[in-house]
This record gives sequence, C-alpha cells and structure tokens, in this order.
Amino acid sequence: MATIDHIIEGRRSIRRYGDRPVEVDTIQRLLELAAWAPSAHNRQPWRFVVLAQPENRERLAAQMAARLRADLEHDELPPDQIERDVSRSYARITEAPAAVLVCMSMEDMDTYPDPKRARAEHLMAAQSVAMAVQNLLLAAHAQGLGGCWMCAPLFCPETVQKALNLPLDWEPQALITLGYPEKERSSSREPVALKTMWR
Repeated sequence: MATIDHIIEGRRSIRRYGDRPVEVDTIQRLLELAAWAPSAHNRQPWRFVVLAQPENRERLAAQMAARLRADLEHDELPPDQIERDVSRSYARITEAPAAVLVCMSMEDMDTYPDPKRARAEHLMAAQSVAMAVQNLLLAAHAQGLGGCWMCAPLFCPETVQKALNLPLDWEPQALITLGYPEKERSSSREPVALKTMWR
C-alpha cells in the first residue's frame, strides 16, 4: 500500500484521459474523503456538483468557452491565440470522463459588520474549500485516477451558475476533471529551502 509520502509526491495534473469511465461509487467515495478536510470553524463550506451527464459538461463547456472568447477579444489578443485557448478549454472539460464543480457557500460562515473581517471570513471559506480539493485530488491519485484542478470558474461564476442552475449561495471555485490517465507524467518542484524562512 502506498504511503502518504508517495501519494503526495506522485500526484500530477492530468489533462489527457483514457476511455475507461469513472464509476459513480468511486466519485462518491472521493467526495466523502474530500469532506474530511479541515475547515474554518468546522463549517465545511464546500459544495460539490457532479457533472455526471456528458450533455451537462458540454453545455457548461460551451458557455464557459463563449465567456472566455469574449474576454480574450476584449483583451485584443490575436484571433489564432483566442481560438487555440478557447478550443483547449472546451476540450479539457468535454473530453474528461468525469468532472466535479467545487463551490463555496458562505451560508454557515460567520458574518461581520466591518469589511475587513468579512473579507477574512470569505478567504477562510475559500481556503477551506481548497483543502477539500487537495483531499479530492490525493484520494483520486491513490485510487489510480488522474485529476486536474481548473480554476476557470473563478473568471465566470455567473456563467457557471446559470449553466448549471445552481443555488445562489453556491459560489463556483474550481472544476476538477477526473479519469484514468492516458499516460504517466513526470514533474518536479523547486527546492523548498528556496521558499522557506526560519526565525
């Protein structure tokens, strides 16, 4: 059995998957493990939307692609670059065997009258959701799956909410694609000593 060290160091962002489907029970177990992440005040602000139907993934991908195209055209990028970026984004969502939209809800979080503490509470919720995402990705890798964290929903939350008819308090944070890797990927990290201070 793999140790936690091997699971953490072996995880990769996988963008190309084989045709093998991901079982519903497997996805359910991944979400259960994701929900064991620590959270601010133990409020567990994560919300999950399993995109089980291909037509729902395609609708979401198409609407997100349209929003991305409009943004890139506004940025006045070259047309060929726009087409390349939009096509890549659409393919990453629609070609994955499974996908989970991860959202955040402030419904159970504390509220404050002053903006500074309110912003901190919102950030605490976002950090909590990020920890759940990491749990999900590590659990997927431990079960032989690959996953990729896409933060594109942050750039078009209203588009995502409308495409999937989400509750108003479900704030889209990330899209996690899942599947069995088409091939193994290598990766590296800079020495942690370069990013560490001791005091």
